[in-house]
Amino acid sequence: MSTSYLAVLRTPGAARLIPAALLGRLSYGTVPLSLLLATADTTGSYARAGWVTAAFSAVSVLLFPARAGLVDRHGPRRTLPPMAVGYAAALLALTAATWHPGTPYGPLLLLATAAGALAPPLGPVTRAQWSILATDPELRRRAYSLDTVAEELLYVTGPLLAGLLAATGRPALGILLSAALVLTGTLALAAVATPVPVPTAAVGDGAAPPRSGTRHLLDRARQPLSAAAGAGAGLAAFSLLAAVFAARHGRPADVAWVEAALAAGSATGGLVLGATDWRAPAPTRLAVLTAALAAALALAALAPTLPALAAVAALTGLTVAPTLTTAYLLTDELATPAERTRAGAWVNTSFNAGSSTATALTGALLAHLPLPVCLLLAATPPLAALAGRRRQVGCSTDEFRPRCPSNPV
Repeated sequence: MSTSYLAVLRTPGAARLIPAALLGRLSYGTVPLSLLLATADTTGSYARAGWVTAAFSAVSVLLFPARAGLVDRHGPRRTLPPMAVGYAAALLALTAATWHPGTPYGPLLLLATAAGALAPPLGPVTRAQWSILATDPELRRRAYSLDTVAEELLYVTGPLLAGLLAATGRPALGILLSAALVLTGTLALAAVATPVPVPTAAVGDGAAPPRSGTRHLLDRARQPLSAAAGAGAGLAAFSLLAAVFAARHGRPADVAWVEAALAAGSATGGLVLGATDWRAPAPTRLAVLTAALAAALALAALAPTLPALAAVAALTGLTVAPTLTTAYLLTDELATPAERTRAGAWVNTSFNAGSSTATALTGALLAHLPLPVCLLLAATPPLAALAGRRRQVGCSTDEFRPRCPSNPV
């Protein structure tokens, strides 16, 4: 069977899944910057705008697994439309509230919190759909790689689109666009989504059913979730430190080139991973990629100039999408069919939790340590994740239970 990217695009159902998923997920690329700029415009305070945006992001991340769990329990067709309508309604209310100056800070904070609580888990739903459509493991790996690269590109395109709307019209237009994108895309995704099959093990086969519940899922998926958290922490620290590095070299705006190099490297690495026949089991691949990410981040401490730091960023980027893709794949393997959406959401949550924690800690470390030392320390979260990985035990090859690679490490 051909497992090229063309084969992914030709997979039955892919032609309907991909446009719907990308359309809805573009909203998550446009809304953060739009919300920040629109709130600052109406309140006259970037500090308050930062708190509003932080409330939106924090609630969205914290409740992400819970919303994904609803999709697992009730199916995407029943759960996604109400979430989409509620989320779009909250965004429309924010659009109206930020259209003109003078809206009080409190209502904006409440509306942003409501929007974060209702944001549909489109990424995990999309990956769960690929697990159904791409039954061949190699085809699924390429599908996940393509999906991760596409998602990263959306997070580059979205802010550019939001900035363009703010520059040519008003920032609230970006929130309005976000509402239209997520409502249209999510409803389209719900219409084409296939319910996740939840097979029942044959009676009398002597096998115990898998333990369900969040604690058991987190225990099984400890390695990929740790890797995602380590990657999020290392990359967040690097991004903050790169901005400081650029400012200390007298060219603060040039940090954009460093971020662009990171994004370009990530897209390249993701596509290369998907096109490479790497026969090692997923835990081994993830360990190697996590180590490579840590090594690349450590090199930033030696960068003497901004071009050199951009080169390190490009090298680091080569490992980012492959690490996240492999974390998603391994988590999917270790989850039962009834947990797939929630499992993917936990990878997102782990990455974002690591990112938020590292941003706060890095800011504190900068006050006490030299910049090169801080850049070197950015490599420690993925190293810690690598050191903390443990052997998966008690796995079954039964297709209806959590699956482990044939040679777990």
